[in-house]
Amino acid sequence: MPAQTTDTPKFYQKRFMPMRHARLIPLLLALAVPANGLAETFERQLANGLRVIVKEDHRAPTAAHMVWYRAGSMDETNGSTGVAHVLEHMMFKGTPSAGPGEFNRRVAAAGGRDNAFTSRDYTAYFQQVPKQKLSEMMQLEADRMRHLTLDPREFAQEIKVVMEERRLRTDDQPQSLLFEQLTAVAFQTHPYRVPIIGWMNDLEHLAPADARRWYERWYAPNNAYVVVVGDLDHQVVFELAEEHYGPLEARPLPVRKPQDEPPQLGIRRLTVKAPADLPVVMMAYKAPVIRDVDQDVDPYALEMLAAVLAGHDAARFSRHLVRQQRLAVVASASYDSTARGPGIFYLHGSPSEGRTAAELEAGLRAEIADVQQHGVAADELARAKAQLIAGQIYKRDSIFAQAMEIGQLEAVGIPHALNRRMIDKLQEVTAEQIRVVAAKYFRDEQLTVAQLDPQPLPLASRPASPSTARH
Repeated sequence: MPAQTTDTPKFYQKRFMPMRHARLIPLLLALAVPANGLAETFERQLANGLRVIVKEDHRAPTAAHMVWYRAGSMDETNGSTGVAHVLEHMMFKGTPSAGPGEFNRRVAAAGGRDNAFTSRDYTAYFQQVPKQKLSEMMQLEADRMRHLTLDPREFAQEIKVVMEERRLRTDDQPQSLLFEQLTAVAFQTHPYRVPIIGWMNDLEHLAPADARRWYERWYAPNNAYVVVVGDLDHQVVFELAEEHYGPLEARPLPVRKPQDEPPQLGIRRLTVKAPADLPVVMMAYKAPVIRDVDQDVDPYALEMLAAVLAGHDAARFSRHLVRQQRLAVVASASYDSTARGPGIFYLHGSPSEGRTAAELEAGLRAEIADVQQHGVAADELARAKAQLIAGQIYKRDSIFAQAMEIGQLEAVGIPHALNRRMIDKLQEVTAEQIRVVAAKYFRDEQLTVAQLDPQPLPLASRPASPSTARH
């Protein structure tokens, strides 16, 4: 089963994370629906500390079952980076009662699909199956939560798979390589500086004992929660969870110490040379994330600023930088207001032919300066809000997206029941609040700039000439 990492900002998610769309701009799907028309969510905590969250959705006879562990790459230590993701791979390699690959085969035989993904903040596993197969899925997940087999031969094979994944998704992808280097410079002490997939040198030296220590440290019912969305009665789900997960014993968990990033004292710049067609500019500004859903203001205003700049085809970057000035072939903004660690607001683009990376950086800065000086118009803000809403409403048609929404909120310490309040806070954002956050956070002392300096592509990567191309 190919596992996935969520190591990329929003402007790469379509390529790397086809499922992560549920997190792009949090929790707006209910805006167009009366509160009493929303499906109700139910919750119970088992004696061993495992929380079970159920959302009933009776429109189709299916269920999404997800297990979330509160451990991601930010919990790793130097020398063992990538171990969270490697362990995720190994979770499909069997237990004493279900051999290697048996998990995937049984999900497929049940008529379902399954996968897993690792992020900085969490690791999650899911199955989407006909509702009558939920009990079997719980039995399989509970089995590998406690009885995972970590065979050295399987580990030796899987570590090669992860290293090849790193080569294909990062080392051979210039923009991904640039983003990785940007992150490593923007964060100097916080573990967000390390790529989720790990540094290659660490992967080369990981051993089965490293994965075993990670598994024993974090994979316990009192460090996990289960999310189920689908055509099921919540009481039935609670009974199944008690049957399958209830017998697992809680274990002492490590104490997490604060790992705050110290204040940045000036602009940071870096250049990455890699084979590519076009230059790329990435700008990363330190920004806050939501810590108090009700009291915070700035994260919601930053979400709206990202939408104003690049949230739709008529947004400022597309209108000004791409179409009017022809300064960029692409320009985007990305910000996620939810995270366990510190936040970053990204600006990103590639200059048009004949234009330079320096010109594009100046153009991106000019758009921010315009917001700082003149703010945004009322109709512009209304359009951005409408686009945010439109981009999320269709999630109501996806059982999986609903489960993702609940799980990702809980992973960063935000109770899922507060999603409605977050929606209200986004609705309350004013043009003045957007102008204030643009002035407050978009300063050089909080900025890291990365530039991709394109090098000649290898001959094998160049398209065939017309005389030799096949059609």
